[in-house]
This record gives sequence, C-alpha cells and structure tokens, in this order.
Amino acid sequence: MLETVGLTADESEVYRLLVAAGTASAQDISDRSAFDVVTARLLLRALEHKGLASAAEDGPEWFTAVPPQVALMPRLQRHFDALEQTRAAVHELAETHRRSAWARNTGEAVEIITGAAALRQHLRQLQHGAGREMMWFVKAQYVAMSPESNQEEYDALDRGVRYRALYEQAYFDDPDSVDYVVKGVRAGEIARAVPALPLRLAIADRSVAILPLAASGTSRKPRELQAAVVRESSLLDALIALFEHHWEIGAPLRVTEEGRIGGAGTLDAASPVGEDRHLLSLMVAGMTDEAIAGQLRVSKRTVQRRIQGLMSLAGVATRMQLGWHAARRDWL
Repeated sequence: MLETVGLTADESEVYRLLVAAGTASAQDISDRSAFDVVTARLLLRALEHKGLASAAEDGPEWFTAVPPQVALMPRLQRHFDALEQTRAAVHELAETHRRSAWARNTGEAVEIITGAAALRQHLRQLQHGAGREMMWFVKAQYVAMSPESNQEEYDALDRGVRYRALYEQAYFDDPDSVDYVVKGVRAGEIARAVPALPLRLAIADRSVAILPLAASGTSRKPRELQAAVVRESSLLDALIALFEHHWEIGAPLRVTEEGRIGGAGTLDAASPVGEDRHLLSLMVAGMTDEAIAGQLRVSKRTVQRRIQGLMSLAGVATRMQLGWHAARRDWL
C-alpha cells in the first residue's frame, strides 16, 4: 500500500521491517526476509535516500527508521494535493467536453448572445434582414430596445414587411404605451392583445427567432443579459406554433381616425359608438380600469358604469363574455 507514496514493493517491505525493529543492519533485514544481504543493503540505502531511514550510530551498516508520521505524512499530503488537482483537471475536461458536444449538436440551431447591446444589435439586424414577416411577443418593461427607438420596424413596414405584434395586458400599464401601439398600427402593424405572454420573442420570416433567456430581464445587469438566436429547427417550429396559438386568441387592436385604439369594423344597429367603443377596445386589450380611466380622462367609476352599460347592451353577465361578444359582432 506504500507504493502510492513513492515506495516500491520491496522498499515498502524493508521499511516495515525497519520500523518494527527500530534499528537494523542489512544482515538483520536479510535474516527477517527473503532478501540477501546485498539486496537488503541496497534497499536500506534507497530508503535513506528517500528520507525514510537514517544511518545509525551503531555503525555504517546500521540504519534507523524515520517515524512514519514524519517520513510519510508529508508525502501523503502531497499525493492527496496532486489527486485533488488531477480531479479538478478531469472535471474541467469533462465540462469542456460536455459544452463542446452541446455546441456541436446545437450550434447550427442555437446561438447564445450576451449583453443588452448585443441583443439590441441582433434585433436590429433581424428586422433589417426580414423580407416577408415579423412576429413579436411584446411584454411589459423592455430589456434591450425601447419602443420609441425601434426605427427598424417602420423601415421594414415601408419595404412591405408584414408586422404582427401581440401585446400583453401589463404592457399598457405604461401611460405612453397606447401612443406607441397607435403609431405602429398607423404605420401598418397588425396588433392584438392577450392577458399575458410567456416570454419575449421576435421571429423573422419564420426562419430565425430571438428570445431573451432571463425570466425577468429587468432584474439583471445589462451586460449579463443573455438571449438565444434560434434558427431553423424543431425548436423554432415550436416557437412559431406558440406565437400562432396566442395570436388566435388575441383581441384585435385597431386605431380610429382620431388616433385612438378603437373600432374600424362595420357597425350593427346595437353596436356601441364613440367613447364606449373606444373604452371597449381598451378593455379587451387588457388594460385595467385605472388605465382606461387615464386614457379617457374620466373617473374609474365612470369606466365601470360604462362597462356595465356595454354588458347590458350585449346581454352578457361578465366582462369575458362581453369581450367574446364584441369580437363576434365586430364591435372592436
């Protein structure tokens, strides 16, 4: 067992005999083992060279064992340290192999980018390269590109690129949000609203998508923000299907000539008009009563009273039924 600290099997046996005897000569070791005197002498001198034995005062052919705790413990500690370093090196190699294997398998489909600046640049390039369609999940509190700075959208719309943007309810908590939506829709954007979205997402021409990876991008430092660029793969197909699912259940957001979110459809005899039609569109977009009141510059109580009136007009009992009824009868 002492081979692990640098002794051969023969040296280990002689050292055991020397430790047991305390002091011994080559002849003593030969008498207690299968080694001849010459071999025993050579092994004792090897132990002396390695610091496990020392010459005894009894004569040049006599040797005293250096205590194991003095001779072997430092060797054992060095061996342990070397094993720890080797273990760390093996772990690092294994991790490198895992990352390399993952990169080889997914590198063509997924690229990870780091930093808000890099994400912003990729979003701009994505829109510059779009030739047919852009699909967006727009969540509250942007992480890289503010709505007012996205000039690339208007450039793409001018080129004839179709923009479909899906907004979540919390997005409209920003007082300026309606103005951004109105500007986009007037430029040609097709907008809808849903109560909530699972992630931020931009897809160009159904061939490449970008999505931030942080659950809440605003809680991370801009330089630490990570996003995935996903190219043609089953993952991209799943992201497109996710967008289309939410798009189907989204409420349309139209803009009136006065620059409000509100109806552009054909009115029926019982459809709401004026402010009530505008209010209904804001409600279906998912805005809170407080936010709607702010947009219409009326009290929250007035908003609630008008919604009750619209529910009576539609003959429904809940706001969800009112939204469904409004969509079916093109009141939005």
